[in-house]
Amino acid sequence: MSIVYSEAGSTADLRNRLLQPDRISGSEILLRSLLLEGVECVFGYPGGNVLYIYDAMHGNPDFKHLLTRHEQGAIHAADGYARSTGKVGVCIATSGPGATNLVTGIATAYMDSVPLVVITGNVPSPLIGSDAFQEADITGITMPITKHSYFVRNVEDLARTVREAFYIANTGRKGPVLIDIPKDVSAALAEFVYPETVSIRGYRPVAEADEAQIDALLDAIEQAERPVILAGGGVVYADASAELLEFVSRTEIPVTTTLLGLGGFPSGHELSMGMPGMHGTYTANMAMTEADLIISIGARFDDRVTMKLDGFAPHAAIAHIDIDPAEIGKNVKTQYPVVGDIKAVLNLANRKAKRAARAESWLRRIQQMKIEYPLVYKDSEQELKPQYVIQMIGEMTGGEAIVTTDVGQHQMWAAQYFPFRRARSQITSGGLGTMGFGLPSAMGAQIGNPDKLVISINGDGGMQMCAQELAVCAIHQIPVKIVVINNGVLGMIRQWQEIVYEGRLSHCDLAGSPDFVKLAEAYGIKGLRATSKEEARRAWQEAMEIPGPVLIDFVVSQEEFVFPMVPQGKAINEMILGGEQ
Repeated sequence: MSIVYSEAGSTADLRNRLLQPDRISGSEILLRSLLLEGVECVFGYPGGNVLYIYDAMHGNPDFKHLLTRHEQGAIHAADGYARSTGKVGVCIATSGPGATNLVTGIATAYMDSVPLVVITGNVPSPLIGSDAFQEADITGITMPITKHSYFVRNVEDLARTVREAFYIANTGRKGPVLIDIPKDVSAALAEFVYPETVSIRGYRPVAEADEAQIDALLDAIEQAERPVILAGGGVVYADASAELLEFVSRTEIPVTTTLLGLGGFPSGHELSMGMPGMHGTYTANMAMTEADLIISIGARFDDRVTMKLDGFAPHAAIAHIDIDPAEIGKNVKTQYPVVGDIKAVLNLANRKAKRAARAESWLRRIQQMKIEYPLVYKDSEQELKPQYVIQMIGEMTGGEAIVTTDVGQHQMWAAQYFPFRRARSQITSGGLGTMGFGLPSAMGAQIGNPDKLVISINGDGGMQMCAQELAVCAIHQIPVKIVVINNGVLGMIRQWQEIVYEGRLSHCDLAGSPDFVKLAEAYGIKGLRATSKEEARRAWQEAMEIPGPVLIDFVVSQEEFVFPMVPQGKAINEMILGGEQ
């Protein structure tokens, strides 16, 4: 596709040229610094207070920028790029509304520990605090949702600031860092000196774990009768999937994987129990209820996993491995804390890890539950079921794809029914639950992984929140396969209103939504529609044969719910199973 870029930015010649101590503008300092950090593509949208920066991009063959159609599209694309590659995503926007349009995306990345460097322009320094045109205190606005923020007052500080921002974003518990640059700073001149090292007072992220903490955990595992591993997004972010697989093979402990952890442990493994929590599997939820030891590895015990806290894991001691000490003991009392980088912790643990004491009977219990209570839904030959669509896509791709989702019922069906086998193959907004995330995050994932199949699964609600980014897919021929699970309603809202609010449906009807096939065609993208199983398979096959972007509108049943479901206020073993159970 036309947006794939060369590796020129990583060559020694380019690096030597970039490091020349020239006297250049703040804008040129910024671009050089980003290139020296290995940035392959910046996602952005220009405006008055970043025009010096955009002017510096003009004619620069080394610097690559993707113009989105909305600032929220830019930051979600940077997010998808970061999650799918493990690199830092970068986006840029102007001051005022440009900057505030990034706020939802910053919060999305912050909640899910995604490394981003977010660059905003601001009004010239003399106008700061005067309510100037398009002025907004973006550092103040985003303070609760960034790992760190910089307001650059002097051009001499800009190179150091960029260096530090990347270091902070991508070390320890990862997250977004904001750099706000007044317009006059981007225009001012300074000698370019890029720091070789970073030293930040008060910032010393923990990497190596205390071996005594690991030994205590391993002793607890050997004594446990019903242990469970809760694997979260931290496994993925630490690139520790191989280490987790070895740990499980040594200990023979069954694994449940959180929404953000999907792919961190192979879904087809015999010890995989699927996802836990509100829409978790029967096996995962009952295993945690019956467990005598739960080992959280990079999972933060959020409310969608634990549900009613005083009913969560009533018989279990809790072990928690996490790089962020603030997470340990925050939501559940922890008996075995292990602070450190998950990859490093598991490497140490794997030297000594042994099988749990009574693994045989516990594993038989797990397998029995998996057989008796699988994920099921009532299939139909008369109407297209959304679960069937997800299963069909998983089957026809062999699970070999990066899948991004928006937020809603389709997100949960994808988590339940798509066979995620590898880390960084599932991209979704977990903590914040941001509608509109699906399509732009897929664009970023595709740019970061040009040789992989990227599938964007969306509901008909979220699809309309960033649909303008279809233009970017068309212009650059970004070959994302865009799935719309179209049930004509805000599905998860309707499900809650039916089950929790006694059938009082209130403002969840999406009547008046566009014809998605025509919408895709209006942007210059091939559009397909399926209303039956046969049409669905045929449409997907056709989409796979088209080299560029394709949108497939799967018209599905409006009555379908996501099961199992644990209503709020209930414990995780109090599931509504639905389906045919």
